Amino acid sequence: MAAKQRKLALGVFLTRHGHHPGAWRQPGSASSGRPDFRYWAELVKTAERGKLDTAFFADFVGIAGDSTKGIERRHAFLDFEPLTLTAALAAVTDRIGLVATVNTNFDHPYSLARRFAALDHISGGRIGWNIVSSLADGAASSFGVEQPLTHSERYERASEFVDVARDLWDSWDDDAFDHADRDSGRYLDASAVHPVHHDGKYFHLDTILDASRPIQGHPVFAQAGNSEVGRDFAAKYAEMIYAAAQFLEEAQRFYADVKGRMAKYGRDPDTLKVMPGLSFAIGSSRQEAQDKFSALEDAVDFSGELNLMGQDVSAYPLDGPLPDLPEPENGKGRWKQLTALARRENLTIRQLFLRFNAVRGHRVVIGTPVDIADQIQDWFERDAADGFNLIPPLLPSSLTEFVDLVVPELQRRGLFRTEYDGATLRDHLGLPRPRIAVGVDQSAADARLLAAVS
Repeated sequence: MAAKQRKLALGVFLTRHGHHPGAWRQPGSASSGRPDFRYWAELVKTAERGKLDTAFFADFVGIAGDSTKGIERRHAFLDFEPLTLTAALAAVTDRIGLVATVNTNFDHPYSLARRFAALDHISGGRIGWNIVSSLADGAASSFGVEQPLTHSERYERASEFVDVARDLWDSWDDDAFDHADRDSGRYLDASAVHPVHHDGKYFHLDTILDASRPIQGHPVFAQAGNSEVGRDFAAKYAEMIYAAAQFLEEAQRFYADVKGRMAKYGRDPDTLKVMPGLSFAIGSSRQEAQDKFSALEDAVDFSGELNLMGQDVSAYPLDGPLPDLPEPENGKGRWKQLTALARRENLTIRQLFLRFNAVRGHRVVIGTPVDIADQIQDWFERDAADGFNLIPPLLPSSLTEFVDLVVPELQRRGLFRTEYDGATLRDHLGLPRPRIAVGVDQSAADARLLAAVS
């Protein structure tokens, strides 16, 4: 039997104005920061028109009350809370996956599991969870966290969090509510329910989830850790990982490293999609594309507080080198990438901000639609990526150009779908549907499910 052809995965990380800090000052960007659901709906519909796998929504939760220095001159990632937004977007889309960020530091497995179960049913099996365990100072002060956990402790808590959430989604067999018998008065089979008894370091539960098992079994798990502990967490749990790499060799090393860690958790490397971020500028010529990107860079405001991956460098000369600074507690992997780039290419703080911080360490490709497709194909075929999480610098125009100009080029090359093959996010990504946890008579559950759909 011929091996199944590997297909490119494409998602898009959507923000209000676009990802470049100069985007909000460009003609054609959103005219204000006021929440506007119709704007978000049009963006996601454009992504769905391009047959993209996912639309991804971050959540930079919490702003410290004393962090107002320079606030009047910088646009913020302020809009809709991701789960609320994805619920509304599910009603106006049909196929595209919707990935929402929820931080494990400020939630509980039970409340999260019931919300994601509801969203998976509302969306018809299209929801994904971006698992975040970072704890910025602003978030800590917003939630009154006086003694935050260390980096490794947060990942330890997140691991227990995910384990408990999976058990909760497995509280019921898939077909538990499909066989109500009015004549006998028997609503369900008691063997189809699996109470969760958990007594761990961070969580203590004795319960049954008050929601049916999600259509996908579990939401698709996404994650973006780049540190050692983050990579191991991804190898154990993630089905999509949002990586950051500017160079092919760097991306190949990350790809091989994370996939190589999966065997110790009994996982198939094909069940994790490594999706580096990709920023881009598209033009009918390379010069036109460069002019577009230069206009974004020219609009960057360097006055006020200057933040490099969580580090305030405003006190240092803008055109001087990056000083030796202590490694931050959050974003350890990205900080190592930033400092390595600064040292290797002898970049000033200004240059480093434009090269790294403006696109958060992601690859930038500037050129024609063919140039963009060439770069995507090269990384995909050389085991540097299973796909890409698009980082449009200016919205809505960058996304529209990618869908109308680059997607057809990828389709002509046989790299990307021309139509959605299935209905769920797991279908799009070719991911297996998780079976119910050990201890359940899975064969009997599968037999009942097969009977129900036959």
